[in-house]
Amino acid sequence: MKTAIYQNQTIDLEKLARDQYQKIFLAGKNGELHCHGCNEKVRLFLGIQRSPYFFHVHSPEKQCPEPIPPIVNTEDTEFFIERNGFKIPHGRTITAPSEDLELFKPAKNIEYTVPFKQTIGEIQNDFPSYLQELAESGTILDKSQAAAVKETEGSLLVLAGAGSGKTRVLTARTAYMLEAKHIDPSSIMLVTFTSKAAAEMKNRLLSYPNMKREKINQLVTGTFHSIFYRILMFHDGSNWSSNKLLKKEWQRDKILKEAGKELNLSEKEFAYDLALQQIGFWKNSLLFPNEIKPENEWEEKAKFLYQKYEQYKQQHGLFDFDDMLIGCYQLLSTSPELLEHYQNRFHYFLIDEFQDVNKVQYELIKLLSGKHRNVCAVGDDDQAIYSFRGSDPTYLLMFERDFPYAKMVTLDQNYRSSHEIVSAANQMIAANKVRRTKKMKAQFTSGTLPLLCFPHDEEEEATMIVTDIQEQISMGANPADFAILYRTNAASRAVFERLASSNLPFKIDQDAEGFYDRYIVRSALSFLRVSLNEDDPQALADILPLLFLKQTVLKDLKAESILKDCSFLEALSHLKTAHAFQEKKLKKAVTLIRGLKHLSPASALEKVEQDIGFLDFLKKRGNESSKLEKGSDDLKDLKVAAKSFVTIEALLAHAEHMSAMNKEIKNLSKHFSDAISLSTIHRAKGLEYKTVYMIGAVDGSLPHDFALEAYRNGDFTAIEEERRLFYVAMTRAKEKLFISVPSSRRGKKANRSRFLAPINKKKKTDS
Repeated sequence: MKTAIYQNQTIDLEKLARDQYQKIFLAGKNGELHCHGCNEKVRLFLGIQRSPYFFHVHSPEKQCPEPIPPIVNTEDTEFFIERNGFKIPHGRTITAPSEDLELFKPAKNIEYTVPFKQTIGEIQNDFPSYLQELAESGTILDKSQAAAVKETEGSLLVLAGAGSGKTRVLTARTAYMLEAKHIDPSSIMLVTFTSKAAAEMKNRLLSYPNMKREKINQLVTGTFHSIFYRILMFHDGSNWSSNKLLKKEWQRDKILKEAGKELNLSEKEFAYDLALQQIGFWKNSLLFPNEIKPENEWEEKAKFLYQKYEQYKQQHGLFDFDDMLIGCYQLLSTSPELLEHYQNRFHYFLIDEFQDVNKVQYELIKLLSGKHRNVCAVGDDDQAIYSFRGSDPTYLLMFERDFPYAKMVTLDQNYRSSHEIVSAANQMIAANKVRRTKKMKAQFTSGTLPLLCFPHDEEEEATMIVTDIQEQISMGANPADFAILYRTNAASRAVFERLASSNLPFKIDQDAEGFYDRYIVRSALSFLRVSLNEDDPQALADILPLLFLKQTVLKDLKAESILKDCSFLEALSHLKTAHAFQEKKLKKAVTLIRGLKHLSPASALEKVEQDIGFLDFLKKRGNESSKLEKGSDDLKDLKVAAKSFVTIEALLAHAEHMSAMNKEIKNLSKHFSDAISLSTIHRAKGLEYKTVYMIGAVDGSLPHDFALEAYRNGDFTAIEEERRLFYVAMTRAKEKLFISVPSSRRGKKANRSRFLAPINKKKKTDS
């Protein structure tokens, strides 16, 4: 059905303004929509794979006849009337929709297709005896994988594309070295990027023929940090004792904040977390305070904090995780005898995720492998997505420069994703200029092309995705089959809210900050809280920095409120400062804040941003230097969320509920085995799911604004990394891939991601 009754007015989907669909959906959910024919309650179906329609709540299959539209003067230009915030069609025929009315755009398959050619038959049969044993036990290798396993002497670069079985290659190669080549296990160093990956590799080795636990335990395995910290502890245990390690972020944060007092940096205004991240980047790039040339005022401050941070650690004999690698590098660089000892000890190096190594890690491997040069580097430059923490794919791209006689093997068979997904991902990533040329080949075809869907905005995007998941689960799918991937944690707000109000199990990253717990969001909502309760001390404390006042003022306000017998907010207008213009602004702010409670949430936030000066605060705040998550973006996201609420009380109650839900879901996530995954693309790397939804595939989101800005300034490295991020997201999907392209983002018209262009046009000739 295309029509329903809302507040005694007929809602016609073919004439309803596009930005009203989500409101009508919520109205149906709240029992406010009725059938035109039988007056029973109806709801709006808003999903991906079918166009919107109304259905009866208690009998979804029931169909009532649609009302006959009145014949009206087609020259009448009054197409809509406004009622309770809804645009309702008025005096129009169904067959004559307005030309400028944005209509629902059905989902469509990508245009790009390539015929499927079976390549799975290329399995090597003439294996050496141990590899035959491996094959008989179930570990079958294709020709490229077998070549990577057998090439044990000299340096080898293994280009392991997405889903190509690199873990199988690394473990089979290790087993082959131990069993067929009889190499001493203690001379092999196997480096992974997570402790979990190292443990998984050891467990897999145990399942191989003739592999004994005693032999496997002699291998030196682990992360860069764990391996090189062990070396430090062995040679200089007193200085590197674990009780001197700054394990927690709050410990490092505290040192920085103490140093920041010398620059009068406010704890609430300056983004110390980002300064810590920047310091980590510099350290991993082997850049010390005296070598840094700041590019802007924010980096100038971060450099000062870095200098003070290092001085503090030195004075108190402390170290952090980054120091483990730097300390070991300095130890080996300055001790020729010690370096020679370890060069004689380790003859073979197997490095996983080589595209993610940073400068200090690379230099350590170069030092240790200097004598025997047996380095097997396994990685994929198309999945290099960690430049923000110092990783540099150049080491993979220029491998032969430092290892001149290196051989290369390309693993180009994708055993994870369907042909349709793999060929689209190949076509998309091929636009990158700086990469090793490769084209992955899939092992199966699903007959299902990746699907583009076109929601109106973030709210509708979330509704459509959750509806689609509910449909698929009702037909037998498991929640764990699904992942919803996004560029930044802030982008998950709407989809988190929709899942939280459903009965579907889902899990989120443990360190994902809840949207309503973000500093800028909390601060903006505090203005609304103060307008409702002028004596709310916490809300008042939260808004002081935004009025350019220090926290010490709070005591004065409390004293003033007692003396003047007025509210805390009223006391603000009596506050004496060193500047007459500031006192005048505070008096005006008090009046404006008081008036907020009479406005809708969206209008109130607009007032906070423009008239009270929140925007000025954001421009001056340190975290506007953050490339990824600017405070002004948080405010825009909050304004989008606010549009769904009629009263400020409802928005604040919702914010509290969602904040509590975020904490609850994190606790439950630890126990969920069958749950939908919500994750940033970065966190999803290395994982796989039957069905993946990529949200926010528009310019400004993916690729991110900061990359577009760099590109406009002539630097294309950031945009290429964003394209790699898009590639990583696409190749997490095994069978189905949905890419969501909202027409509006953060309240403004959005343009579809430029990364979609290559897969959104037909291939001219078959290959």
